[in-house]
Amino acid sequence: MQVILLEKIANLGDLGEVVKVRDGYARNYLIPTGTARRATDAAIKEFEAKRAELVKAAAAKLSTAQAQGEKLTGQSVSITQKAGVDGRLFGSVTNHDIAEGLGKMGFEVAKSQVRLPNGPLKTVGEHPVSVALHTDVVVDVNVIVVGETD
Repeated sequence: MQVILLEKIANLGDLGEVVKVRDGYARNYLIPTGTARRATDAAIKEFEAKRAELVKAAAAKLSTAQAQGEKLTGQSVSITQKAGVDGRLFGSVTNHDIAEGLGKMGFEVAKSQVRLPNGPLKTVGEHPVSVALHTDVVVDVNVIVVGETD
């Protein structure tokens, strides 16, 4: 299916590009979330008319993400979790826990923006985690997992 991208999407394309994607990806994700439209002649003409305001909105999103990224760079968030004597957790620290911890510090971060390349954190200690605030803005944050014993 041919779609017009209404914003930049990682590994797919930039704003305004007409790309071919699988039907299910377009119908179930891109179109319902408002990140793309079906590429018909009428939609392409309508997009060209609105192009300037969409570019301006995308630039505004990028600048707010960069400003938040500058504040977030180098921050450390501490999370307490029950742990055994060997330093392994009785559960794990997930992206939801990290996003919640950053929210308590005053940063608006969705759990989908927190990237855990090796999966959930399962040991006590300091772990580097990346937060993708925008497709072009990725910030590293330190997560300090503190063990709580009974």
